[in-house]
Amino acid sequence: MDKKLLLIILDGVPYRNFRRLFGNLEGWVQSGTARVWKHRAVLPSISASCYASIHTGVSPQEHGCTGNGNVFRLTHEDVFAQTRKAGGITGAVAHSFWSEFFNRAPFDYVRDIEYDEPESATINHGRFHTMTGYGMVNQMTPSDVDLFATLTNLCLKNGLNYGMLHTCTLDSMGHRFFHESQEMDHACAVMDEMLAPFIPQWLAAGYEVIVTADHGQDERGHHGGRGELQQETALYYFGDAEGPAEDTVIDQLQLAPTILHRLVAAPASTMKAKSFLS
Repeated sequence: MDKKLLLIILDGVPYRNFRRLFGNLEGWVQSGTARVWKHRAVLPSISASCYASIHTGVSPQEHGCTGNGNVFRLTHEDVFAQTRKAGGITGAVAHSFWSEFFNRAPFDYVRDIEYDEPESATINHGRFHTMTGYGMVNQMTPSDVDLFATLTNLCLKNGLNYGMLHTCTLDSMGHRFFHESQEMDHACAVMDEMLAPFIPQWLAAGYEVIVTADHGQDERGHHGGRGELQQETALYYFGDAEGPAEDTVIDQLQLAPTILHRLVAAPASTMKAKSFLS
């Protein structure tokens, strides 16, 4: 496999806060380096359900993950597995739910916190964190610059074709402060500033890059339901593929087949949605 793509998921950012607070991402859109669309999450718009749908391309009603308390090894084929079948190398820097969904469950703190498994049928290189002890006062989230650096390290050391990064910082901050607050304005700006230096590095290394969220959050810091603030987020694309009109709304189930299409890997037969990139 010659193609390379990175998916960056910033958990829990509503569309309007991506568009008004992420000045670096918006600057690349303004300059023509990136394109942006609205991205609508599945229902329920709960983190674990969305994680599972993003990579399997099927709804929670089909894959069975109904929320954060219902995490298990998924049975549907996924982006990691399809990339491996096409000869690609995969990596993930993320919350432990991703390891449980796509590698093995339950998560073992010692065995699964960090692994390099060249023969794995799904994730070859995993770096995970659990956020054990998470609460409103003590968020237990790693520094995002550390996560971005870890993904970059995996790319350089292992030649990833597909790499996925997920961070819970903004979701956790949103639950505590709600997204219409001074604290969240600052947190979004800091995330944008931390992410920005890595994007040119990834592009120079030959990666296409997608930056998005799993879902949004509403005025009370909630998500899971159907409200626009809960379901709708933004999706930024850095690459040379042709995409739809700027007013198009990307369905979350399109992400898996789109990623595989760009990697020139076959989508699973269960991935019925169409790629939104040429």
